[in-house]
Amino acid sequence: MTYEFDKIVDRRGTNSLKWDVSEGELPMWVADMDFQVAPEIKAAILKRAEHGVFGYSIIPKEWYDAYIKWWDRRHHFRMEKDWLLFVTGVIPAISSAVRRLTAVGENVLVQTPVYNQFFTSIVNNGRNVAEAPLRYDEQNYYIDFKELEQKLADPDTTLMLLCNPHNPVGKIWDKETLAKIGELCFKHHVKVLSDEIHCDLTAPKREYVPFASASELCRNISVTCITPTKTFNLAGIQTAAIAIPDEVLRHKMQREIMIDDVAEPNAFAVDAAIAAFNEGEAWLDALRDYVDGNKRLVSTFLKENLPDIKIVHAEATYLVWLNLSTLQGSGKEIGGFLREKTGLYLTDGGLYGRGGENFLRMNLACPRSVVEDGLRRMREGIAAYKKL
Repeated sequence: MTYEFDKIVDRRGTNSLKWDVSEGELPMWVADMDFQVAPEIKAAILKRAEHGVFGYSIIPKEWYDAYIKWWDRRHHFRMEKDWLLFVTGVIPAISSAVRRLTAVGENVLVQTPVYNQFFTSIVNNGRNVAEAPLRYDEQNYYIDFKELEQKLADPDTTLMLLCNPHNPVGKIWDKETLAKIGELCFKHHVKVLSDEIHCDLTAPKREYVPFASASELCRNISVTCITPTKTFNLAGIQTAAIAIPDEVLRHKMQREIMIDDVAEPNAFAVDAAIAAFNEGEAWLDALRDYVDGNKRLVSTFLKENLPDIKIVHAEATYLVWLNLSTLQGSGKEIGGFLREKTGLYLTDGGLYGRGGENFLRMNLACPRSVVEDGLRRMREGIAAYKKL
């Protein structure tokens, strides 16, 4: 089946966070797609809508089966039904974990640059951010395990938020790396919440490794956040899950998400997730090929037209991480200038913590003509910026 990823869908006037911008601006910032969902998902939602009654919903066996079969088939990891708990989203789950698994004033460790909502979930709940920055050698990102252990060894550090694959740098952590993280966290009595929301958005023929599958230690100390929302562009449906193999840890999290009122599905959450995992595989594979084509377009364009901007090699996500370090000015300054001068709206890398200050993040989950428009605006804007 052919999917219309080149089709322009006008999202203005739809209360879209991404597209609630001024006329003439081109938003390529927040991580949601400009593509319509897979036809099978749309059909499932329409079927549910046509029923016309939207009372309280339960979690049926089919929902559990959809997650279990997908992770078994796509990621070679067999989950058990009892491990899975419904939540309305990954961020609510992270905030619940911070509240339940740490105490006020304790440290939650993150590896910067990392998804900015991690900081919000930590600070808003009265905990402290402990940063163990990733190292960057101008080619790849890697973990400084000596520094990581130093931060984990602090008795006030009780939880680590792992981004797997890592947003915004697009890194897929291998099994050995994940197992090493698990060993260190176990040694220092630190639990791990693994945010795996981007796990299905890997490059074609690439796979990610679930943290809980890396070792028995990893499985026993982990809370894993998984969802079809990023993969299938369903963020507005508010449907996700947490997988927790350890019974005691699962009991704690189950109590917290009930207290926080983030454990009840809306009328469309179950049907959309089941349709995505049971029927959306062909659409996803086509999407990954299309996004990969967009990334190759950006890479070639920058080499030929903007050699001062380096694209960081990404193994996952539909985002690109742009290195501006050879230009004068921070990502915030250059990104602000691009938006004001050309309307191109990218995300300031400084929002992702230490190590992101000289970067911009660009969302490529959009039709190729939109990517081309964004690149033209970038070329125009950088030329003007250099003349300042």
